[in-house]
Amino acid sequence: MAASLSQLRDIFARFDMDADGSLTILELAALLRSLGLKPSGDQVHVLLGNMDANDNGLVEFDELASVILPDMNTDTLINQEQLLEVFRSFDRDGNGYITAAELAGAMAKMGQPLTYKELRDMIKEADADGDGVISFNEFATVMAKSASDIFGKSFS
Repeated sequence: MAASLSQLRDIFARFDMDADGSLTILELAALLRSLGLKPSGDQVHVLLGNMDANDNGLVEFDELASVILPDMNTDTLINQEQLLEVFRSFDRDGNGYITAAELAGAMAKMGQPLTYKELRDMIKEADADGDGVISFNEFATVMAKSASDIFGKSFS
């Protein structure tokens, strides 16, 4: 079953950090990782080159849709929605970020209390931009990496 345009638009908007209607190469890589793919830097460059119909070095929504929609199925989007639900269960105050306190509380509730060092290490691993909290994109990237490490899934 094919994905809907509106679902893909929601995902696109989530990764378009500056809301300018286009994805940079970093935003594109984060979007792909959130879908469980693990492209190398070279693969992302080639993909961007193939998608970038107007040769501006960015991927606009219509360029992404023309490449992804034919192959993307609802399972991928369901995974994205499930991931968002898990993220929200950690993000207790609903501000769009998981703090160290929220992570510690959620892990303790799941019967997995963390030491201060474990907590610090988990935040450090996930916190790509170094702001001390975990955004949805950072969470999605770590979860995709974990899944690929467990299942040996590679970019194809």
